[in-house]
Amino acid sequence: MKTLIKNGFIVERENELNQVDVWIEEGKIKALGHFDSEVLSFDNIIDAKGGLIAPGLVDVHVHFREPGFEYKETIATGSASAAKGGFTTVCAMPNLKPVPDNAATLEDINQRIEATSQVKILQYASITKDLNSEELVDFKSLKKAKAFAFTNDGVGVQTAGTMYLAMKEAAKLDMAIVAHTEDESLLFNGVMHKGKVSEKLGLPGIMSATESSQIARDVLLAQETGVHYHVCHVSTKESVEVIRQAKKHGIHVTCEVCPHHLIMTDQDITHDHGNFKMNPPLRANEDQQALIDGLLDGTIDCIATDHAPHSCCEKNQSMVDSPFGIIGSETAFQLMYTHFVETGKFTLEQVVYWMSTAPSRIFKLDTGTLGINSDADIAIFDLETENEIEDNFASKSNNTPFIGEKVKGETLYTLVNGKLVWHKGE
Repeated sequence: MKTLIKNGFIVERENELNQVDVWIEEGKIKALGHFDSEVLSFDNIIDAKGGLIAPGLVDVHVHFREPGFEYKETIATGSASAAKGGFTTVCAMPNLKPVPDNAATLEDINQRIEATSQVKILQYASITKDLNSEELVDFKSLKKAKAFAFTNDGVGVQTAGTMYLAMKEAAKLDMAIVAHTEDESLLFNGVMHKGKVSEKLGLPGIMSATESSQIARDVLLAQETGVHYHVCHVSTKESVEVIRQAKKHGIHVTCEVCPHHLIMTDQDITHDHGNFKMNPPLRANEDQQALIDGLLDGTIDCIATDHAPHSCCEKNQSMVDSPFGIIGSETAFQLMYTHFVETGKFTLEQVVYWMSTAPSRIFKLDTGTLGINSDADIAIFDLETENEIEDNFASKSNNTPFIGEKVKGETLYTLVNGKLVWHKGE
């Protein structure tokens, strides 16, 4: 099968857009250039309509809820949501039921992925049995069963000794420990960032130290063990500084930031509603600026969505009673492009790098590039047309505070191994 993408642009150094055709054959990128479609007889021609041709986006942090919570999301709907957002590879968290804390359960999930996913899904295994225990999983058997990495996302590993032993086991296997950092002894039933807004709304707050103190513990353990330690959804200025100093000392630590923490602060929480509740919470203005600065100076390595779907009845209530999390797969690129590229704060090249190339390099994935002979994992975005984020998601859920916002950067096409998995209008 020969496919040609024509009338599109790729972004190169200095944010320069260059028109180019992409020749795809047998699921790989065969050539970039300008080709006569009539002479070469392509089986399929995709008109990019002047849009951006980018390597497929890579999201190292999603929740697809299957098995156990299919009323929120399934592998099928989650992968459709990812494809609609331009993501071609995503990494799914293990807070499922049953938890993938053994080879048999992980193999079952991978079979479900093979059967129903539209994009490439790499499945995390947990660090401990049933996520919140202190008993370590069998790291070796889970690696053999194709675990992507190890994480207890949603639950911070509370005991330093448990994390140390886990890091030792992961390091032996050249696998990453991916950490949701939250000291539960400092949580005090908080539901949003502790500050003037939480006081005004009469809601219990979450201190910044709840996150940063556990990162400080873990980077020293990572130094001791030599493991690749990756921090999920960094949200505070203190966390950024701890990671910055760890990198200066040669510790193998990487981290991610979410679009919602870059775009919103606790000042944007106008009333007590579950769609504003996420973990970590929306922080203060100085935290937001530290995250932006951290991306620009290389302290923060990549952008991830933490796509966390919940049902309407769960989210349409007070933050006290609502679960943590918002969806993000379908809005991430549009929000980043509109808020940062259109305003001149980031370049288009930087955003594509942070959302595709960087996560691929961090985790040594064979994607995130438009190189010759690479997999034809490609997203095409409309950078000109403004549209409104509407409640018409491919996801089963709609829990996001961004509905109604006007954005540019809508996905026109998404291809995985050269196969069209999303087309606007279909």
